[in-house]
Amino acid sequence: MIRSLMVAVVLATVSLTSTARAATLQTAVFAGGCFWGVEAVFEHVKGVKSVVSGYAGGTVVNPDYETVSSGRTGHAEAVKVTFDPAVVSYETLLAVFFTVAHNPTELNRQGPDVGTQYRSAIFFTNAEQQKSATTVIAQLTQAKAFPRAIVTQVAALSKFYDAESYHQNYLYSHTDQPYIVYNDLPKIDALKKQYPALWEKTQGK
Repeated sequence: MIRSLMVAVVLATVSLTSTARAATLQTAVFAGGCFWGVEAVFEHVKGVKSVVSGYAGGTVVNPDYETVSSGRTGHAEAVKVTFDPAVVSYETLLAVFFTVAHNPTELNRQGPDVGTQYRSAIFFTNAEQQKSATTVIAQLTQAKAFPRAIVTQVAALSKFYDAESYHQNYLYSHTDQPYIVYNDLPKIDALKKQYPALWEKTQGK
């Protein structure tokens, strides 16, 4: 509870009060462990038009799930979020990423999943996104919002590869799967409770 309150205070001025307006859609890329749950969280955010699971941050061309899962390609499981900045700001997406979608203090893992492919990362597409990401991390660190240091990597996006079709919108095709029930559905509930104004009912975008 204390951590949530601290995070809310730190992010308030850069996220929920944003009045950004733009004529075109924008893209954000986040990595926070297994992409199934991260994808589903962002699908429930108003202003998000689509979310695609995939791979970012590696060196191998056209990676697949098997090679990425080996941890040898350098990629992270990531999601590409296409959003309308007239409805939801990039800073608001950052708030969701840090407080709901994953734990930014776990190095090269998330929960039961271990390896660099499950690292916490923000892949920025322009200088403005880079500045926003580093600013939010600095604010959270200064406020001691988490009991451990934030280990989120901030790196330029070189290439995003869509994951295989069976990974897309995986959560809502497997809501009874124990992994989903234990690790991912609580994130959906947390988004609804912590950010009711952002919540949008959906089963995929």
